[in-house]
Amino acid sequence: MNHLQSCTETILESDSMVGNTGLTRGRGTILFVEDENFLREVTCEILESAGYRVLKARTAAEAISVFDEYKTIVRLLLTDVVLPGQNGRDLATDLRIVSPKLKIIFISGYPENVVTRQGLQEDGMFYLPKPFSAQSLTRKVRQVLERHEATNTNVQVASYDSAEDSA
Repeated sequence: MNHLQSCTETILESDSMVGNTGLTRGRGTILFVEDENFLREVTCEILESAGYRVLKARTAAEAISVFDEYKTIVRLLLTDVVLPGQNGRDLATDLRIVSPKLKIIFISGYPENVVTRQGLQEDGMFYLPKPFSAQSLTRKVRQVLERHEATNTNVQVASYDSAEDSA
């Protein structure tokens, strides 16, 4: 599976799509982890139409593999909290071992107070409740990445394997 392939087979005209929908325009690479196929595809399409490059994964294990290959370009982890196998919180912790400044947005159908009680909103971690609109998604991603740019101009990224070996 090519993780850099477009989320849809049809290439969207990004500028006209963004202009017609009012989506917040952005740039950068996002690793998106969602086990529900339809939501994963639609969310990828929205993000790509807003100008982002999206690497997608269905599970935490797949996300770790994708991240290991593309860690130097991934600026944001957008992940569901509940995933098969390892949950989104543990995935974020693992990826932060390699890239401590990685920005993270958790998405969940659970109420925000439940999510925050589980310790999901640490520094550089944000929350977006499901269901979300295309506008709220792109606005949140842009806000998080702009904060990332302001606080993270020189990120050192370690090898995932070496970080794992030292643990």
